[in-house]
Formats: sequence, C-alpha cells, structure tokens
Amino acid sequence: MSAGLVLLASGGTGGHMFPAEALAGTLLARGYRVGLVTDKRGRGFGDRLPGVEVHRVSAGGIAGGGLLRRARGMLSLSLGYLQAHGLVRRLAPRIAVGFGGYASVPTILAAQRAGIATLLHEQNAVLGRANRLLAPRTRMIATSFRETGGLGKTPARFTGNPVRAAIAALGDRPYPDMKDPLQILVLGGSQGARIFARLTPAAMELLAPASRQRIAIAQQCRAEDLEQARASYAALGLQVELAPFFENMAEQLGRAHLVISRSGASTVAELAAAGRPAILIPYPHATDDHQSANAASFHAAGAGWLMPEAEVTPDSLAERLSSLLAHPSGLSQRAAASRQAGRRDAAQRLADLIGELAPADGIGPAKAAA
Repeated sequence: MSAGLVLLASGGTGGHMFPAEALAGTLLARGYRVGLVTDKRGRGFGDRLPGVEVHRVSAGGIAGGGLLRRARGMLSLSLGYLQAHGLVRRLAPRIAVGFGGYASVPTILAAQRAGIATLLHEQNAVLGRANRLLAPRTRMIATSFRETGGLGKTPARFTGNPVRAAIAALGDRPYPDMKDPLQILVLGGSQGARIFARLTPAAMELLAPASRQRIAIAQQCRAEDLEQARASYAALGLQVELAPFFENMAEQLGRAHLVISRSGASTVAELAAAGRPAILIPYPHATDDHQSANAASFHAAGAGWLMPEAEVTPDSLAERLSSLLAHPSGLSQRAAASRQAGRRDAAQRLADLIGELAPADGIGPAKAAA
C-alpha cells in the first residue's frame, strides 16, 4: 500500500538535486509515491529514478542583476506559482519538501497557501535566500550542519545532507593505504575549476622532484583549460588524469587520499560521508559567502584545511602538500575526523522527519494548522 505522495521541490543544480535524489530513493523504498517539481535545468532525475513523477515549472532568480533581469525573474516566478498551484491541487501531496533554489519557491509557496505541511532542507551552513523567503511559514527546517546561520525562529533539526548511495557506501570502506603514490583528487565545480588549472600545476612545480614523483593527480578541468593543464603537468612528468567531468565520482573519491576542492554543500557532505580529508578553497563569490561557512565547519571538525582564495598561493599549497608527504599520519587523522563528521544516514533521518510531519491519513488545511 502506498504511504502517500511526497512532493519534492528543488532548484536544478546538482547542489540541490543530489540530496533530493538521495531522499527520493529512500522514500520510494519505504513505499511512498514521490513527485519532483523543478525547472528546465533539472534534467536526468527521472532517468536515474524512474519511479519519480517529474514536473517542471517556470522559475527565475530575483537577486542581483539589473532591474529588467529582476522583473523577468519575478514574472517567471509568478508564472511558476500559477503552474505549481494547479499541480498541488491536482496531486494533493501529504507534504512538500523544498531543497532550495528559486525553482523550489513556487511549489512550496503554493503548498503553504493550500495548507499542506512543508519541510525545508538547507544544504549550506547559512540559510539560502529561497529558504529564507519560505521559512516563516514552514513547519521545520532540516539542516546539513549542526550550526546553521540565518534560521531565525523557525524550528530546525540537524539531519545532515543526503548524498548519493554510491558515495555513502565509501564510508564503510577503510581509508586507502598510505603507500605511494599519494592520490590527489582536484574538484573545482562549474564555477571554480579555472583557479585549480593554474594553482595546482604551479604548486607541483615548487615541490622537490622526489616529492613530486610520489603524487598522482585526477583533476576536473574546464574544457578550455584542459590542454594548458595537460601541458603543464606533462612538463613535470606527473601521473595525471584530466577531464571536464568525472562520471565515476565514487570510484575517484574511493581511491583518493586527499581532495583539493571548492566547498559547495554537496561536495562537503560527500567528503564527510566518504571520510576523505580535503583542502577547501571556497568560491569567493558564492551567495552570502556560504562556501566559506561550509569550509569553516569542515575545518573546525578537524576534517581538513580551509585556505581562502585571497590567501592561497602556489607556495602555500606546495608547503601544505610537502608537510603531508613528510607526515602522512596527518591525512589519516583528518580522514577519521571527516568520517566522524559525516551523516551517511541523512536520507533516512530526513525520511523519518517527513513521517513525523505528515499525517498518515492525508492532509488538509485544518491538519496543517494543527
């Protein structure tokens, strides 16, 4: 017997979609029907989880840019609200769960106006703008970090950030043996890979030749930076795998001893779930500087090192790597702390919370207000 429909609402980027996907898989296994409402960017979700009913609504950002851009964003959100209102009336979900991003706003707002219980999930260590807008009328906010800024008076519960099952499974495996070569995985994300294409080869060049030969690198590079990075590494005689995107992320992360990366919410959650130490260089232009907050939390847990972009140089990165090569036990210690900080059961905890908030016999305005 179906446990009822849970409607997920998410922006179309990976940071919002990955946790929604992980939760959807858990809910399906528990007998729920699951629907997803996103924007045109949220492609592929239905292919990975064919049991999920995927719907798309209009959405656009209203922060930043000129007056015309904000006006278009508001018009797009208004159209999205009308579309979401019709969906909510037709689907009659037990609960709607928002994962942030402006594409989540029309659906959660429509559910709140219809008296349906809503739950927000915040991936970052600072409440995002979309969730901040929706928070006053939601039943609860589920947080990915124990300390989350901007919650206000809305009730909150720490659940962790759901990660893909293949990544979570890495946490059951031991940290790779500390034998040469030291496997370094470099991840930049779509907005920040360019700095790593310059920074990492330059840092490697500063290492002593004997130290350099003890390192193997897998690095994500923008397509336009690929050849330059390949040439820089080839001149140093390094073992390198370069690609614009790694389809086998679980495999790459599974063999990595160290990750050098931006500090988006999904990246930090996956590092902790897998138990991998990391040098985190936050993207400095992230909204409300949330990547710095994410990295600071990871650093405070003893799981890695925070190196702000304004301060990191090839010399400082080379110095850090030299120290780790000389004292590899530091990596093992950080890996243990990373695993300790991770919440591999986040999807289960979030599904449990949904079960608490959504009544077993359906929901209507009177029940939602109770």
